[in-house]
Amino acid sequence: MAGAAAALALLVAGCGGGSNSGSGFPTIQAAHTFQLADWKPTGAIKPAKPVHVSFRIVQPSGETLTRYRRGAGPHTGIHLIFVRDDLGAVIHHHPPLGKDGTLTDTVTFPSAGRWRVVVDAYPANRRQPNFQLFRWITVTGFAPAAVVPPFRATQVVDGYTFRLKGNPHVQAIQASTFEVDVTDPKGKPARFRTWFGATAHAIFFRKGTLAYYHTHICDPAATACIKSVAGGATVSGRSTKPGQLQVGVLLAQGGTWRMFLQCNVGGTILTAPFTLHVAP
Repeated sequence: MAGAAAALALLVAGCGGGSNSGSGFPTIQAAHTFQLADWKPTGAIKPAKPVHVSFRIVQPSGETLTRYRRGAGPHTGIHLIFVRDDLGAVIHHHPPLGKDGTLTDTVTFPSAGRWRVVVDAYPANRRQPNFQLFRWITVTGFAPAAVVPPFRATQVVDGYTFRLKGNPHVQAIQASTFEVDVTDPKGKPARFRTWFGATAHAIFFRKGTLAYYHTHICDPAATACIKSVAGGATVSGRSTKPGQLQVGVLLAQGGTWRMFLQCNVGGTILTAPFTLHVAP
């Protein structure tokens, strides 16, 4: 049923969250106890035109969820993420919450195609970890089939250069880190601004299944951002000086993944996409 939750995944990292299928990770509970309700728009969505999106989350009791975690870090409120099913584009917003629990946003989809919606929610009740709800939407128009590009260590976005140091060796179910250097159009280290509680966000989707993982890169002084997974393995990333991002990752499955690395530079949100091959 459209709007119903697809899965409540194990909270892989305190500094993020993810969904997976058939990964060997233990399952905590089924997310079908929560539902997306009153999703709008119900009509056609056109590319390159702003559209008003609204929805609410219904709890197992049948009541609308109205209280979300608050604070300085990124583990608060709602992360609303849209990814095109060919992994060619991503949108990441943080919609405001109305008193009645309705979340509203204005979204402009850059292109036609089938898009996966991820609602990553942080309820105020800390006994309930963050969870994800999913649905599909279609943006009308011609959507040519796209192929996930091969690994490239360098991406240029709005004149800023994102350069991975080496070819990251990432293996499923093993925490790992890799570094990314970011320079401005003059070749100088980029100066990051905090965006939604973090220096940068790293959002991962797996080719085919669209399994999801989301983690953050934090200033070491931002204690509300840095978290650890069970067993003490820290997977949240760090940024200790301008132009340098250390990304921590713990992916549940092998395969081809697309990482969307996002940061705020000069008041502009930059998104650098990288293709990663993850060993099983």
